[in-house]
Amino acid sequence: MHTGAVIDPQVSEEVRDAIGARRPVVALESTIFSNLGLPSPANAAALERCLAAVRAHGAVPAVTAILDGVPRVGIDADEHERILGAAHKAAERDVSVAIAQRWLFGATTVSASLALATAAGISVFATGGIGGVHRGSETSGDVSADLDAIAHHPVVTVCAGAKAFLDLPRTMEHLETAGVPVVGWRHDWFPAFYTRSSGVPVPHRVEHADEVATMLAHRTRPGVGILVAVPIPEADELDGVDEAIAAALADAAGAAIVGPAITPFVLGRIVAATESRSIPANLALAERNASVAAEIACAVSARAGG
Repeated sequence: MHTGAVIDPQVSEEVRDAIGARRPVVALESTIFSNLGLPSPANAAALERCLAAVRAHGAVPAVTAILDGVPRVGIDADEHERILGAAHKAAERDVSVAIAQRWLFGATTVSASLALATAAGISVFATGGIGGVHRGSETSGDVSADLDAIAHHPVVTVCAGAKAFLDLPRTMEHLETAGVPVVGWRHDWFPAFYTRSSGVPVPHRVEHADEVATMLAHRTRPGVGILVAVPIPEADELDGVDEAIAAALADAAGAAIVGPAITPFVLGRIVAATESRSIPANLALAERNASVAAEIACAVSARAGG
């Protein structure tokens, strides 16, 4: 199925039928459900809860991944075990390589998932937290490809803000420069993943899914996306994360850990420092994001006459 994109993913029958009938569909990345995102069995719980949250609103979940060198949109239940055991990450830049080299499995990141969602014709995507501008980027130049993907794929990305160990003010500045509308879901502050507010205000607040669907229909450029920032539920917000992040970043610098390796390293240290309290927090925010994304997908579908 082509929608102007070069890549042509294999779309599951359920997802293909839903897209054809203009019924609501929510794309989901597979990294969060792999060992790279959450340890077992929490990754399986995350997958189950996110799928259920999407279906509870009458939408169809479409997990993205690379399997046997084939980009996939919509993974059947009998292949879920392959996602849970994955230990190889694929960003957008890696998709063509994964196809050419026939990777057995590539867990798709935000950027790869957005590319696959766009190619399949899906307008709404849910994740945990996006990547962003890394601290010290003025010397390292380390800026996540997620930001460029959000700016160049016409998809609504629903997230709990960006990873808390990033430079969040610069991340917001980068999104503004790229022309990406950033809105807070019934909230005035950009979330910091485990906490409801980073102290950085969002430019706009939305109360209803219809507002987001209208924004998508009236975006200023055909390819630009929209970022919807959903704060973690209050009951699941964590305290004391900043200290754990600072220590983890110092250790990462001392060990010369850079680039994509920073994320799993820091998240692992946060799990240890919070005595695993970060895991249920991660599950709660991922489920919440999937639920909000499904609401928005339903509004987008209704606007399209689905």
